[in-house]
Amino acid sequence: MQRLGAGIGWRPEIADAVERMPDVDWVEVVSENLCPGHLPESLLRLRARGVTVVPHGVSLGLGGAERPDEGRLTALAERARVLGAPLVTEHIAFVRAGGALTASPRLEAGHLLPVPRTRDALDVLCENVRVAQDALPVPLAVENIAALLSWPGEELTEGQFLYELADRTGVRLLIDVANLHTNYVNQGEDPARALAELPLEALAYVHVAGGFERDGVWHDSHAHPVPEPVLDILTDLASRVTPPGVLLERDENFPEPGELERELAAIGKAVELGRTVAAAHPRRAAAAPGTPPVPGTPAAQTPAAEPAGYGAVGAGSAEDGTAGAEPAGDGTVRAEAAGDGTVRADPAENGTAGAETAGTEAIGAGSAGTEAIGAESVGAELPGTEAARQRLGLAQTALLSALVAGTPAPEGFDRGRLAVQARALASKRADVVARIAPELPVILGAGYRPAFLAHAQGHPMGGGYRQDAMEFAASLLLAGRPEDAEARRALRAWWLERSGPAPRSSRPAVRAARAARRVLLRR
Repeated sequence: MQRLGAGIGWRPEIADAVERMPDVDWVEVVSENLCPGHLPESLLRLRARGVTVVPHGVSLGLGGAERPDEGRLTALAERARVLGAPLVTEHIAFVRAGGALTASPRLEAGHLLPVPRTRDALDVLCENVRVAQDALPVPLAVENIAALLSWPGEELTEGQFLYELADRTGVRLLIDVANLHTNYVNQGEDPARALAELPLEALAYVHVAGGFERDGVWHDSHAHPVPEPVLDILTDLASRVTPPGVLLERDENFPEPGELERELAAIGKAVELGRTVAAAHPRRAAAAPGTPPVPGTPAAQTPAAEPAGYGAVGAGSAEDGTAGAEPAGDGTVRAEAAGDGTVRADPAENGTAGAETAGTEAIGAGSAGTEAIGAESVGAELPGTEAARQRLGLAQTALLSALVAGTPAPEGFDRGRLAVQARALASKRADVVARIAPELPVILGAGYRPAFLAHAQGHPMGGGYRQDAMEFAASLLLAGRPEDAEARRALRAWWLERSGPAPRSSRPAVRAARAARRVLLRR
């Protein structure tokens, strides 16, 4: 694997600062934010200096029940070629559900959601990864995510799941140590055990990010400094294998360049400490990579599994008291913000124009097939992975429907945690729409957020965020809102300017837009 060195996530807000950082060897960019024919000048200058640029995808949904979309794969491959990237990365997550596989409206999460660690999900994920690998011109690496909730009936630990994925497909791994920390605080999953079970020889690089703790819940914000517990996990990883690259992610609340450089220096020290530990304990480093996971092995039997300090030599307790934090008794878990990169993803503009909108249709419990989830008879006669895909599709549709369409919670899920996740998804939708359509908060003022959250309750997202913004504005106008006449005129002008003539199509989204346009033009 190519040695990458020290890296930082490139964002337009810190582009100038990144260019001036002397110790940055490479950068990572959100693939969906790039237009291959119009790369930012900052990225062009970095590439001219020999700085490696890696595209990081957020919308493939490799963990979903359907095979990867050809348009998205083509777009990711094009960006890899234009950037001259040595590899591309994506997430082990699902981001949409429904559609033809389940005979239900397609739903978009607008966020990375966890894949159940089951044999069905693993079989589907492995096939999806192979499809992606065949379509990409460079190696693929996949990232573990920070989960807000757990699936009932899981059959594998995270380490076992990732080990089998890498073993069966040859895919490389992007390990996010901040996500390991988040899952430890919020769900009690031991990072040391996960690292001990991983095939670290498949490691492509490492993500490091910050967050904050509140009421025993860790918020993976990517908008705060990297805390000591996350650095401790990095040290533990570096004591087992030399990471080819380590990258700092920062997506919001950008500090002064000097603070970013200090964070990069702290990350470098954590890696060096891990190397010192490895030199002092060579058997530990030599035995860690590739150690096959043993199902059911207690964490206490894993040499590095020491929950109090993540098993990292020199790990100190967190100053904010989160090291031993347990999930809140009411089922509250942390609400992940923009840190996974999805906030800028607009599925409607990267090859998925055909995605149907759910409009105002609420998916009933029956259509989601909640009572059939887990039944062995579902799709039992289908060939290959098709049976597993159908079972997984029904399960993911039922979960996503409960999160965004208000249908009953699937059996076995913690309803408190589902409620927290549902609020987080709606809040994120409001934030992203405000970012890509900044005129809306200006026009609506303080009423923007409550109005959007009310809209989200009855209008699941079926396409991209721009479509979401248009549907929100149209729903307000059709309801005679906002009450202020001047604001209503401004909103109407905004919507009409962007709705425009559309090509002939049978898509529900286009039909709905045409109908709304006819009504609004008469007003």
